[in-house]
Amino acid sequence: MTQRGQEYDVPDRILITGAHVITVDPARSEWAAGWVLIEDGLIAALGDGTPPPLPEGPEITVIDGRGCVLTPGLVNTHHHLYQWITRGLAADSTLFEWLTTLYPVWAGIDADSVRVAATGGLARLAATGCTTTTDHLYVFPHDGGDVLGAEIDAARTVGLRFHPTRGSMDLGHSQGGLPPDSVVESLDAILAASSAAVDRWHDPSFGSMLRIALAPCSPFSVTADLLRESAKLARELGVRLHTHLAETLDEEEFCRSNFGMTPVQYMESVGWVGDDVWYAHAVHLDDAAIATMAATGTGAAHCPTSNARLGAGIARARDLIDARVPLGLGVDGAASNESCSMLEEAHHAALFARARGGPRAMTVRESLDLATLGGARVLGRENEIGSLEVGKLADLALWRIDGAAHAGITDPVAALVLGDRPPLERLLVHGRVVVENGVVVTVDEETVARDVAAAHTALLTKAGR
Repeated sequence: MTQRGQEYDVPDRILITGAHVITVDPARSEWAAGWVLIEDGLIAALGDGTPPPLPEGPEITVIDGRGCVLTPGLVNTHHHLYQWITRGLAADSTLFEWLTTLYPVWAGIDADSVRVAATGGLARLAATGCTTTTDHLYVFPHDGGDVLGAEIDAARTVGLRFHPTRGSMDLGHSQGGLPPDSVVESLDAILAASSAAVDRWHDPSFGSMLRIALAPCSPFSVTADLLRESAKLARELGVRLHTHLAETLDEEEFCRSNFGMTPVQYMESVGWVGDDVWYAHAVHLDDAAIATMAATGTGAAHCPTSNARLGAGIARARDLIDARVPLGLGVDGAASNESCSMLEEAHHAALFARARGGPRAMTVRESLDLATLGGARVLGRENEIGSLEVGKLADLALWRIDGAAHAGITDPVAALVLGDRPPLERLLVHGRVVVENGVVVTVDEETVARDVAAAHTALLTKAGR
């Protein structure tokens, strides 16, 4: 297994037996005591009951899955990893208040601090069942060094499949935008850096561990020219497009006041709809916006925990699902979601949908679908990850549910989605063990925690806090 030249050793064959298998395949097959065979990082075979005799070959590593639920690895469709070292600030603020508080702090990040933050954030994602994650990095201080390369190094170390974005901002405070001028870049600099990032890192091949997208930050921090030119460049390079959209009513008012359009109408006017585009949040959408997204295949990252933490609202997840808009889940940045647990997002997605639309607004299986195959679809990787099927990548999460917190819960999916977060027995990415018996084995978590605490203190001191 490789990540642009980085070699990983994985066992030739792994057999997981006796688990309650939730495939999320087209038939939504589930087996109370199933098995999965992994060969060379791919799912080679799977089924119900006792596995048949296996052909001769390399030695098999057998994992006893009794008392566990086996699911596809969870897919995180929106994050800001650099924020892992700025958690707990502006805890009771609106989005715009929160941003104006934090932008001066984020202006002090550099490659070293981003590497530490990303390692901490990625390890946390792994511990909560995530095997593939995006990241939206849009703060590039002029003297910060290679911050994008730093988080890519961190993902390689932790071992998650990574879809970072080369974000950007070119609309500073002096031009009517929200961010301070010190963290914005020129249009030409952004386009050059975006092209270079794709050329250096993007791997479109099957099984890729690393893909790049382009991601101007938001309507209130970028110009229309940047949106148009980024869309043109991304399509020339064959990569995806991502941005924040329709997160708050303040943003709705900003778009109507400045552009005379709703957020989605504005995005459509600058070429930002299509099956290569996904929006983060998409909370405040009218029926016309949902119809536009559905008709164009434009996706969304539903971030229920962050949206609740900032009081932004509850997205119309049921309506988006019914319209067949590609919909996944995202933890969002750690500064607006201090836990960053992917399984918690599935939990909150189900509960918030029901709070908005009644007890049948989202089933536990629909919520798990969003966390797995839904996210894979948003990232254009539904043929590789997101479900347990022969030929797909062996990105799997094995959850233990026979302990005191879950024993006796009738439905294993309800145990996962509605119960407390269960211990993670194993997390495999391309067949490589990343978590074992609840411990992230690719990094020393105690060292990571010390490094994060030190980086947090240093960054706040640098910002005069």
